[in-house]
Amino acid sequence: MIVTTTNSIEGHRITAYKGVVVGEAIMGANVMRDLFASVTDIVGGRSGAYERKLQDAREVAFSELEQRAVAAGGNAVVGVDIDYEVVGNSMLMVSASGTAVVIE
Repeated sequence: MIVTTTNSIEGHRITAYKGVVVGEAIMGANVMRDLFASVTDIVGGRSGAYERKLQDAREVAFSELEQRAVAAGGNAVVGVDIDYEVVGNSMLMVSASGTAVVIE
């Protein structure tokens, strides 16, 4: 399935719009990961634990987005927007939304 942030797909014609679809993932971060991330923040550098958690959440959100596009009758998603939020003290949320379409 083609999933793109653009409003069209080069080489394909959109023949039907099936509506807005959304995929969300909220992932909890555990206490040890928070502790190591705090140490990384103090000494500098990247927090691999949080980066992996964000990657996992993004993959779940995109998988949901694709499943909902298929359920709506689409075979592609255009105009995708990805949002990241922190929920509470240690929850990470990734939301991906776009328009499910039928392409030829």
